[in-house]
Amino acid sequence: MKYKILVLDLDGTLTNKKKEITEHTRETLIRAQEAGVKIVLASGRPTYGIMPLARQLELDKYEGYILAYNGGQIIDCKTGELMYENVIDPAVYPYLYECAKSNGFQILSYKDEYIISENADDQYVQHEAFLNRMPSKTVENFLDVINFPVAKCLIVGDPEPLAQLEPVMKKELESKMNVF
Repeated sequence: MKYKILVLDLDGTLTNKKKEITEHTRETLIRAQEAGVKIVLASGRPTYGIMPLARQLELDKYEGYILAYNGGQIIDCKTGELMYENVIDPAVYPYLYECAKSNGFQILSYKDEYIISENADDQYVQHEAFLNRMPSKTVENFLDVINFPVAKCLIVGDPEPLAQLEPVMKKELESKMNVF
């Protein structure tokens, strides 16, 4: 059977513990593309955080794709075309913000090359910045800044209290968006 498409998760699949593509993996995937296999990089990461890996694999040359934000955006790497986008309804932004703030968490999203939040120095915001290799930027008021289509908001903080908040948010938002 000849494979036509290979969809790869990033962390721990495509990349090693250092979040890097090994030279062996890169060469193997270039050869696969030369043989006609299309590569899709699929991740919860933002598009900007996936682009350096796409460039390493020359997805623009071989007509590969990026599936970012857990499927919230699909990008054709050859043309740069946004083929699909599923964004959050802006009507839920205040609820997301209030859930974060009233529980002592940070809320963040992605704008251009930045991770934006009201506290860029927060350890969990910094971890997200590390994972995506994107700088974080402090904004005065999160709700005032997200005046653009948002494919993903992330509420970050200590895992145990977040786990308790998750089912509450899932129930409240079940017909409006996915919460996980």
